[in-house]
Amino acid sequence: MEKAKISASQLFILMVLFELGTTLLLPIAMDAKQDSWLAILLGTVFSFVLFLVYNKLYSYYPDILPTEYMQKILGKALGSVLAFLYIFYFIYNVARVLRDIGEMLLTFAYPDTPLFIANALLILVIIYTVRKGIEVIARSGEIFFIIMYILAITGFILIVCSGLIDITNLQPVLEEGIFPPLKVVFTQILYFPFTEAIVFTMILPYLKNPKKAKVTMLCASGLAGINLTIAMLINISVLGVDLTERSQFPLLSTIQSIQVADFLERLDVFFMIALVTGGFFKISVLLYAAVIGTANLFKIKSSSRLSYPIGLMILFMSITISSNFQEHLHEGLEIEMFVLYIPLSAIIPLLLLLVAFLKNRKKQRG
Repeated sequence: MEKAKISASQLFILMVLFELGTTLLLPIAMDAKQDSWLAILLGTVFSFVLFLVYNKLYSYYPDILPTEYMQKILGKALGSVLAFLYIFYFIYNVARVLRDIGEMLLTFAYPDTPLFIANALLILVIIYTVRKGIEVIARSGEIFFIIMYILAITGFILIVCSGLIDITNLQPVLEEGIFPPLKVVFTQILYFPFTEAIVFTMILPYLKNPKKAKVTMLCASGLAGINLTIAMLINISVLGVDLTERSQFPLLSTIQSIQVADFLERLDVFFMIALVTGGFFKISVLLYAAVIGTANLFKIKSSSRLSYPIGLMILFMSITISSNFQEHLHEGLEIEMFVLYIPLSAIIPLLLLLVAFLKNRKKQRG
């Protein structure tokens, strides 16, 4: 492990930036139609349960990484296989997020630029940041967190001043009852974006005050959920359900609609800065977790040496992961959700907690 420490406030900021990340980019929870905002809100509440599971595991093993305590819980052989599976999950997730950001940049501003070039420029900067360590990532987050919220508040004010919001687009509420939003919660929202934050179990051992971990994680998830709910409310009230569902990047379409006093318009740059900022920190945290996890599992003393080979592997994965963006979205929302997110974010942590609880109970009795 790197000899570094971060504060609870820095962990909070990183988690909020991480969970917003590319989630603002995509039309999530649209299976619930005009109630998608309610599905996001409910998903936020239910995600607290899984965060409590992650925190309890951390409380049993506060000074070691999950890649190490998995071996203590399940034995060296099975624990090592599971640790490797999580490292692969982090690497795969980085490749997906990098592809999201690259596609957005090409759509928004660089239509003639190859995807490889856009992704390469971003991943090289992130590799450099990851080599500097978690403290540098956390301090950078403190600066960009303020910038991101200034942009968000300004954008919200401009949307209101433009008179674009039509509340009738949000009606009728719960037209088909509570079941459709709940179905979306347990099949989509609970796992993307909230339990992607399982990656922070790799960051928790660097926390200065372990007692603040639980409150910090719950507050960060709550704030991110409220922000995503507001963003979806705005998207649907401005664009309507059909256009939000069909739009490749709904928030971009919403911001492009802003027009104040016939001169203040084309504010797409707000969207680009916010999304690149969120994506940067999401990729940085995931890549950092993959690097330190690999170093811990294979007993490599200098984890920073792994940044370039893992980063370059991620770059090529991001290009080859799917042939086009629609296929990329289908893989993420339909296949990856059930193959990776649900088992690794919910089922396995619950089983690990059960075994850890029984082992600690037996140890206390002994």
